[in-house]
Amino acid sequence: MRLKPGFLLRSLLVLATFLALLILWSSFSSGRTEPPHSPLAREENANLAQPGKPENNLASKNEFQPVVPWPRVEGVEVDLESIRRKNKVQNEQDRLDGKVNNQQNIMQRQFLTFKPQKHVYPDPVLRTGVLGNFESKEPEPQGVVGGPGEGGKPFILGSDYKDSIQASIKEFGFNMVASDMISLDRTVNDLRHEECKYWHYDENLLTSSVIIVFHNEGWSTLMRTVHSVIKRTPRKYLAEIVMIDDYSNKEHLKSRLDNYVKQWNGLVKVFRNERREGLIQARSIGAQKAKVGQVLIYLDAHCEVGINWYAPLIAPIAKDRTACTVPLIDVIDGNNYHIIPQGGGDEDGYARGAWDWSMLWKRVPLTKREKDIRKTKTEPYRSPAMAGGLFAIERDFFFELGLYDPGLQIWGGENFEISYKIWQCGGKLLFTPCSRVGHIYRLHGWQGNPPPVYYFIFQNYVRVVEVWWDEYKDYFYASRPETKALAYGDISELKKFREDHNCKSFKWFMEEIAYDIPAHYPLPPKNVDWGEVSTASFLFYMWNSFIIGNQLYSTTHDV
Repeated sequence: MRLKPGFLLRSLLVLATFLALLILWSSFSSGRTEPPHSPLAREENANLAQPGKPENNLASKNEFQPVVPWPRVEGVEVDLESIRRKNKVQNEQDRLDGKVNNQQNIMQRQFLTFKPQKHVYPDPVLRTGVLGNFESKEPEPQGVVGGPGEGGKPFILGSDYKDSIQASIKEFGFNMVASDMISLDRTVNDLRHEECKYWHYDENLLTSSVIIVFHNEGWSTLMRTVHSVIKRTPRKYLAEIVMIDDYSNKEHLKSRLDNYVKQWNGLVKVFRNERREGLIQARSIGAQKAKVGQVLIYLDAHCEVGINWYAPLIAPIAKDRTACTVPLIDVIDGNNYHIIPQGGGDEDGYARGAWDWSMLWKRVPLTKREKDIRKTKTEPYRSPAMAGGLFAIERDFFFELGLYDPGLQIWGGENFEISYKIWQCGGKLLFTPCSRVGHIYRLHGWQGNPPPVYYFIFQNYVRVVEVWWDEYKDYFYASRPETKALAYGDISELKKFREDHNCKSFKWFMEEIAYDIPAHYPLPPKNVDWGEVSTASFLFYMWNSFIIGNQLYSTTHDV
């Protein structure tokens, strides 16, 4: 399509207007709070601590104190440029010695056929009434006996903490005042189906490297993630915990963190990026740094793994190295740290990962077809896609897939890219009902990590559909016509990867795996003609996409 000079000038005007709207939006979105007369606000106000009337689930200032005084102690920043200069000589020497792995070349060094399955692993066995061999015979010890938040219960602070809570939410996205009062080793509630307790797994499981990417994370939410993994993972299988600091500038994430992890004698390793890589590429860097475990487990930096989470997550991979598994993700309330099941799904709360044709993440109920494949209610089931923050994959298989597309920037679309790549190139994506992990979603008012320019998100989406969707990409452009003219870079190596590995078509994928998505999100009519988009229409699409993207960012992409 030949672009006219007038269209280019109007496009520049549109982009300038869009940037102004972005600044305006960020200025008032941070101040949003729950309306005082809303049901949620009434429920919270009813549970606030009243002077002179302490209750069991409320904080007493004499009884529990924050680990770190608030506000602003964790907000101290460091000079990252001086750190970068200090490390420059060592980094240059590593490059000369060949120690630095250029991720751009990973896709070019792949096997033309995947490695064969060598690990022999029998199927798990369900013995109703006989406690599973990975189940604990005794309740796990509380972090603090009778302490706040134990058992995954809500911990609600009174109004005298209001200013400190708001300051912590603004900086970190969570109520860090309450989090700092909750033990890093707290117990969690068991949200699994009763049947999960009676599964027996062969003990010849694979070992794992747990990868946690973080940027300017609050101390206690980050370290509770690490503590929960160590507390609830059999030591013989936990090879290492790899923490990737994606260019944080908070002082508590520097020497304090380095000193703190020494207590585990090398089990927990911290690596620091020399620039902000963004969530997608930081995860690929984590895969390169994790060299001990046979499986890579990705967790967000604010999670708590559930009871006996490891064996159900890893067993399908031990059986089939091309399987990628995803735990059921529960919700940890960022205000009071109450752990509850995620809503939606079928009568058991089971859902499959999906998308609409504008590429927004969705969840749809488990179909009868998938239920009929399984013999029991709690066996793993197939999902077309995953949310992307929490999953497990064999390390070698992930490298054979080329990790994430190195052309994807910051965040957005990477969950779909890896899902399509797995399914279309001979693997499988399974959700594991008996492995559950709680996840905290950022609260409104967070200003610590502003959303990126949404151009990059749409650029990521275009790269994904151009590589994997085949003729179905027309449905994406029909839903997002503003992306049709976006430059998306060179995808020739990705196309070659598909050809070399005989990856299946997207039509096969839609008919065999994602067959239920059109029933929930019907295919839009394709655009017949492509011409010059009016300034008003383009601005409307960009503004609408920005609003949707901002909502997505605050709930799903928070690193």
